[in-house]
Amino acid sequence: MSPQVYISGKYYDKADAKISVFDHGLLYGDGVFEGIRAYSGRVFRLKEHVERLYESAAAIALAIPMTREQMAAAIDGAIAHNGLKDAYIRVVVTRGSGSLGLDPRKTTDPQVVIITDKISLYPEELYEHGLKIITAATTRNHPNAVNPRIKSLNYLNNILAKMEGVQAGCLEALMLNHKGEVAECTGDNIFLVKHGEIRTPPSDAGILEGITRQAVMDLARDAGYRVVEMTLHRHDVYTAEECFLTGTAAELIPVVECDGRTLGDGVPGPITRNLRQRFQLLVREPGR
Repeated sequence: MSPQVYISGKYYDKADAKISVFDHGLLYGDGVFEGIRAYSGRVFRLKEHVERLYESAAAIALAIPMTREQMAAAIDGAIAHNGLKDAYIRVVVTRGSGSLGLDPRKTTDPQVVIITDKISLYPEELYEHGLKIITAATTRNHPNAVNPRIKSLNYLNNILAKMEGVQAGCLEALMLNHKGEVAECTGDNIFLVKHGEIRTPPSDAGILEGITRQAVMDLARDAGYRVVEMTLHRHDVYTAEECFLTGTAAELIPVVECDGRTLGDGVPGPITRNLRQRFQLLVREPGR
């Protein structure tokens, strides 16, 4: 039996979980979302995810019809209601139903949807042997158009880049920003290791500041590694000793090839393996 879906205070079976076809979330991608994980029945970094959800909503002038505390309780409640322990949670807030025009003032009743289910983004063997990626021709959203820090329902930019990756036989693709600098992958943040130093693009490179990204940076610093947010180019990727990606669904996954070029020794490096082990311990610690 599939988990039930929470929609604005009520639970529905998957087949009956519906919102209006006039909802601007569907018509125009007008809304925000968060992807969250639960481990052993506990939601990972719930406060941070809820805060980012409300920040994204504020950036697009979308009033979420419940408080942060009510949202956190609803997310915890959805996990408990469905009896899930290790799960993926998708929280979606739409602008609400309206006319066929763009004007958000003509919408009413924003919808809050919470979907809980299992997820397996990448095959297990890729965590052991590493992922291959390509650089997409599709660039990351210009920050003066749609700021990449807004986790909006309009993900077409990322989807087009993802299609390029899939067509090249890769499950992920690297996206550059409008200046040709490394930004992030279609659904994950990117890290490089050079001379024992861990490097990742800064927020002004046009990235979504990932919750898992920050957790891994904290872990790395606690382990004694130097972590630097700095401008990166494809040259830095090609010459990196190690490379890995982070994301809520992906967790931490090594990358061993980019654009047909072998990265480092062509196998997950020691720092990547160490941080992955530390992350696995972190998500299962009480109160993490």
